Parts: sequence; structure tokens; C-alpha cells
Amino acid sequence: MIDAAVIGTGYLGRFHAEKYARLEHARLVAVCDTDARTAQAVAERLGTRAVTDHRALLGRVQAVSIVVPTRLHHPIARDFLEAGADVLIEKPITATVAEADELIALARARGRILQVGHLERFNRAVRGLHEVLDRPRFIESHRLAPFKPRGTDVSVILDLMIHDIDIILDIVDSPLAEVRASGVPVLTPAVDIANARLEFTDGCVANVTASRISLKSERKMRIFQPDAYLSLDFQERALSIHRKGPGEQFPGVPEIASERLRYEETDPLAEEIAHFLDCVRTRARPLVTGEDGRRALATAMRIARLLEETGPCPA
Repeated sequence: MIDAAVIGTGYLGRFHAEKYARLEHARLVAVCDTDARTAQAVAERLGTRAVTDHRALLGRVQAVSIVVPTRLHHPIARDFLEAGADVLIEKPITATVAEADELIALARARGRILQVGHLERFNRAVRGLHEVLDRPRFIESHRLAPFKPRGTDVSVILDLMIHDIDIILDIVDSPLAEVRASGVPVLTPAVDIANARLEFTDGCVANVTASRISLKSERKMRIFQPDAYLSLDFQERALSIHRKGPGEQFPGVPEIASERLRYEETDPLAEEIAHFLDCVRTRARPLVTGEDGRRALATAMRIARLLEETGPCPA
């Protein structure tokens, strides 16, 4: 049994706590939140202890999920890493790249697991995508969502776009060469809709759009590679694969052979936490490492700086 705790019992933190409470090999020792009433309510429902200061748990747990506002990721994760705990930290890994570098170095020095909560990596359709990938040449992604007050302390780049940035950086085996971006605030002081063009040294180009002011939800990615066109629907957990077939649709023009793969509905957060606990037990490398989280953050910050330098598009 792994003694674990969850720091932060807000909207997402409550789900983390529920998963730990249900997993066979975990013991949820405590939940922590500066709001005592919120922490107590979650603790009572899950049969565990509530605390209001994370420092009360240092040295008392082996593993911890950190699900607090981004500005607090670094100090809290640092405390637990220094105390010898393994850490799962929600995305983005930290508020700055320098903070991410410090956590990565600390985890390495202490021999600790540092996993970052880029949840889409545990979508079964994303895993299926890796089985058919072959040198992507052009990628287009759209991540659109209706407006919600939660998460508006950061721009849509760090709120939503960073999911697709992480996946794209993972599937394109080439350094990032050039970034261009445009965006505009609409309902909040931060950028609410943005588009970025990522150009890689191997010639691959990714066009990434994210919006948190849309009328509908959409999470799709399209990938063009030498032998196929791939269409990934994150919400439907579906992967469509289109390739040149053996026949012809017109003289000299090959037919298109298509297949659609639909993956079973699972609980990505439960799988993410179970994977984290497996890494804690076996000391294996996490699917999403601190370095992965740092790379996604650095790219997102690069896009954000571009928008600050050029100013937002006119509303």
C-alpha cells in the first residue's frame, strides 16, 4: 500500500482524491486545502483526514497529487520532493520555466518520481495514434470550449492549448524552430482565443487553435504524413485512418481506403493516477515526465510572449 495525499480539493482535486480512495494499492492518508470547510467535506465523504497546511503531511506520505493554482505548484512540490515524496503535479507544471527546471533537478537529485498531469496522454485514442504515426508533415488541432469561470487566472494558451502543444511535441521527433501566434482577450483580461503556428526543423508544421469562448466543445487533431491522413477525435475517442488503396477511383488516381477505430470509454484520470502509483512502486519513468511538462510550458510561454510583444489582435 502506498500512503498518498491530495493537495487542493477544488473542482479537479476532488476527483484526484476519489481515485486514490478507490484504487486498490493506495491509502488516502489525507486531503489538504486552505479552505477548511472544503477539505473537511471531501475528507468526510472519502473517510480520510483533512488538513489546511500541506506541511503537516511532509514525511508522512510516499506520494502526492498537487492540484492547486499554478502559482503554488513550485513551492508545494519542492517541499514534498525535499521530504522524499513522489509527486504528480497538474498541468502546467509550474508558473515559470525556471521553477520547472528547479523541480526537475530536485527530483533527479533525490531520486523521486515527478509526473505531470497532461491527461490527454491517457486518452486511448492518443495511444492508438502512436501505433500508426510515421513522420508527421502537417498537423492541425482545434480545442474549443464554452466559457467557464474556472481556470481564467491564466490565458487559454496555458489553460487549453497546452494539451495539444504537449501531444504535438511528443509526436514530432524534431526540434522546434519557429513560432508565430495571434490571439485576443474577449471575456477576460487574458487571451481567450489564440492560434499558433509551430514550425519544426524537419519541415513539419503544426497549426494549433484554442478557444474558451466557443458555443460548442470540440477537441480534434488532424495529422498528414507521407502514407496517410489521420483524424483524431479526443471527445469521441475515435481515430480515422485514410490511406491510398490498391484500386483507382479515377484513371491514375488511387482510391482512398478508410477505417475508423473507436476506443472503449475509460477513466483517463484513474489511469493517470494508477500509472503514477505504478511508477512509485517500480521506480519506472512516467509517461509524462517533468521534462515533458517543462517542454510544453516553455513552448506555451513562448507563444504567450509573442502575443505580449505584438499585442492582441483587434477585438
